[in-house]
Parts: sequence; structure tokens; C-alpha cells
Amino acid sequence: MLEGLLIGLGAAFSFQNIIMVVLGCLIGTFIGMLPGLGPMSIIAIMIPIAITIGDPSAALILLAGVYYGAIFGGSTSSILLNAPGVAGTVATSFDGYPMARRGQAGKALTVAAIGSFSGGTIGAVLLMIFAPALSTVALLFHSAEYFALMVVGLSAIAAFAGSGNVAKAVLMTLVGLMMATVGEGALFNMPRFTMGLMDLQSGFSFITLAMAMFALPEAIFLVMNPARSVQGSSKNDIKDLRITRKEAGQIAPVIGRQSIQGFFIGVLPGAGATIASFLGYAVERNLAPEKEQKEFGKGSIKGLAAPETANNAACTGSFVPMLTLGIPGSGTTAILLGALIALNVTPGPRLMTDSPEIFWAVIVSMYIGNIVLLILNLPLIPYIAKVLTIPRTYLIPFILFFTLMGSYIGQNNSTELLILVGFGVCATILKFADYPLAPLLIGFILGSMLEDNFSRSMQLYDGVGFIFERPMTLGLVVVALVLIILPSLRSRFSKSVNDNVAEGD
Repeated sequence: MLEGLLIGLGAAFSFQNIIMVVLGCLIGTFIGMLPGLGPMSIIAIMIPIAITIGDPSAALILLAGVYYGAIFGGSTSSILLNAPGVAGTVATSFDGYPMARRGQAGKALTVAAIGSFSGGTIGAVLLMIFAPALSTVALLFHSAEYFALMVVGLSAIAAFAGSGNVAKAVLMTLVGLMMATVGEGALFNMPRFTMGLMDLQSGFSFITLAMAMFALPEAIFLVMNPARSVQGSSKNDIKDLRITRKEAGQIAPVIGRQSIQGFFIGVLPGAGATIASFLGYAVERNLAPEKEQKEFGKGSIKGLAAPETANNAACTGSFVPMLTLGIPGSGTTAILLGALIALNVTPGPRLMTDSPEIFWAVIVSMYIGNIVLLILNLPLIPYIAKVLTIPRTYLIPFILFFTLMGSYIGQNNSTELLILVGFGVCATILKFADYPLAPLLIGFILGSMLEDNFSRSMQLYDGVGFIFERPMTLGLVVVALVLIILPSLRSRFSKSVNDNVAEGD
């Protein structure tokens, strides 16, 4: 390992590769800040440019920089505008946007930057140490285990259901799962629930749905409630960029736990940053004391640090199956895999032996990239946060423009705009009725993966017996049940304690 690390240091610190890291981070951060423009589209566009470079390690360093730079910068639009353009930053908006709303935009961006840097850095170290061993662990996961993992991901809805809203959260999750079934099925390539519309054959677009659930209702709320738009918009509000020693002590264990958890989730092909961020949020909410649990969803600093750390650690972890097995862990790593093959590099178990300079250079560049991202982003926070001082008469059209543009770019058809407006109106009504929108998006994101893996498992094992036949699958299902039951047990226990105290008084 030491020999490989020295090779990687020599390759990563060359002038060309340093330029590639900085350029990739700059492009990724900028793209990540724009709602609707995710890393997949820009990486796909940049593949021809990367190929012309000629050097496989430099090309992959550039594309990887764009990837984790976009996740790093994606928190900005989620925090300031409540417009997550990347699935991995949806959970960031749950507490990041409420913090910005109450005048703590600078602090929220600082916490996000620290969490992203820590998650990415610790992930890079873990990647360096565990990559060879983890490649064999990833091979143990089959369709049955991935189905169980999706069930664990769905169990996170308990974390987004406020007190007394569990039924509403479950209902919204079911709606999300139903929406995930629109389009071609997992078993048969036949369209279903498309109502005869050709544009729905590939299903609903995530970008369209994310914008409809979060950005559009917020813009409508700003129009309907002018008093809401005034809050948190003064210049004094954005000067508070530093976190206190107490706050640093609160987020330190969260960052430590989620760096490790996020990395290992990222290692699993098909899991990725999205599941890592949702699970990270759910786990930290369940671990928090009851008093702090009530703050989640209302501007909790822990609720912001958890998904930001987890998604960046998962980004780093997702390179394990891609580099060591040749298995793409997400859509973005699938594009990166295609770029590697186009550069005549074969990812797999022999990559570390045949092309160690590529493998280790990418890992070392990730550590450098996270330092570059921190240097780039922290000084820019006061200027980025000033977006909140923009008069709402200008900001609302800006939100609407990027919402509509992001939706249209995703599928390149006008039907998406009609779907966006329709879902946006429905989401606004649901928001008024106090229905949580996050579970719907979780159900939609995980629904297709859940169905695919369940169908494969049913075919392989001729029924649902695979749940009991595979110990790892059963273990994950038990974990999901614990995550569902634990919050209700804790609330009942605390209620009984309070009743006993009241009787004693």
C-alpha cells in the first residue's frame, strides 16, 4: 500500500493533475449550485474533453473533481433556495433551509462546508486503507441484499414524520412508491400507468419531482405570504459565519459517525450518496435526545451536518466498486466507468496491479480536491449567502426560472413543464395540509430500485423465501424494523416517564 501511495503522490502532485483537480472542483461547485444541473449531465458533456487530454489519470481526476465538487456545491441551492437539484442534497434542505430562513445562512453554509470536507477527507483515507478488502465485501451483496437495503432506506421515513404525523408520512411514502411504478416495468419492458402518453414511458423525472416538491411550493409561498419573504433577509443576518465551540462539539461526533457510515454505504453498488444522506439523517435523529429530536426539520445543526457528511463520504466510497470491480455504483459512476473504458483502461481487480498510477493518483487527488473545495468555498460564503438579500421580487422569478429550466433540461420536452406545474400545485396544497413531502421523494427515489431488486430476487428464489434463506438479507430487514419501531417506543417511554413525574408532583 505504501508503495502505491508514493506512486499516487508523485502522479497527483504533477502540475497537470493539480490543474485538473482545481478545474474539476471549480466546474463541479458551480454546476452543483445551479438547481436542476446535476453532475451526470456535465460529466457526460465533458467526456470528449477528458478523452482529448490523453492521460487517463488526468482525465479521471478531472471528472472525479466535477463529481464530488457538484455534491459539495449542491448544498448551496438546497440551503438558500430550498431547490435541491441533486438527489444527494435533498436531505440537506430539511434543516439547511430553515436555518437560512431564521437568519443563519452563513452558519448553515459553514457547517455544510465543514461536513462535506470532513466526509470527503475521511472517505479518501478509508478508501486508501480498505479499497482492496472492500471489493470482496461488495461482491457478497446480491439482489436480495439490495432489496433489504432499500427497505432500510424506506424505514428512514420515521425520521421525517413529526410528532403525530407517522400516518401522513407513511401515506406520502406509498404515493412516492406508486409514482415510481410509472413507466416501463422491471420484469417486462412494457409501459404501465402512462395514460397513453409517450413522454411518460421512461417514468417521472427526479429533477422535475424534486423541483415540484420543494422549489415551486416555496416560490408560491413567497408570493402568497409577503411577510415570509422578509424574514432572514437583512444584511446583518449573513455575517454570522462562525460556529461556536458548543456547536462544534455537537457536530463533531455526527461528522465522525456519518463519515464512516456514508463511506461504507457508498461502497455498495447501487446505494450511493442519496441513500447515505437519508440514512445519515434518520440515524442521527434517532440517536439524538428527545429535546434535540424536535429541532430536526426546524433548523437543527446536527440535521444539517449528518447528510452533508454522509453524501460526500458516500461519493468517495462509490469509487471502490467502480475501480476495483468495474461495477458502477450510481448513474454518475456509470458515466465515469464509460470514460475509463473510452481511455482504454479496464477497471477491475487488476487495476491496482496493471495501472497503479491511475488508481492511487485518483485517491490522492480526492484528498487534494477536498482541501481545494474548502479553500474555494469558505471565503465565498459571505458572498454566496448574499443571495438572501436579493429583493424577493427578483428572487422569485429567479427560482421559477431555474426550476423550469432544470426540469426542461432533464428530459428536453415540454410535457415535463406541465408535470412540474401540476405536481407543484399539488405539493403546495399538501404543504398547507401539513403533509411531509420528503417521504414522497424518498419513496420515489428508492421505489424503482426496490422493485428491480425484489423482482430479481423473486425470480431467483421462486418466491419470498429469499428473505429467510439469506442471513444478510434477514439481518437488514430486522434493522429496518428496529428503525421503524424504535422512534415510537422512545416516544411512548418518554410519555410514560412524563406521566409518572406529573403524578408524582
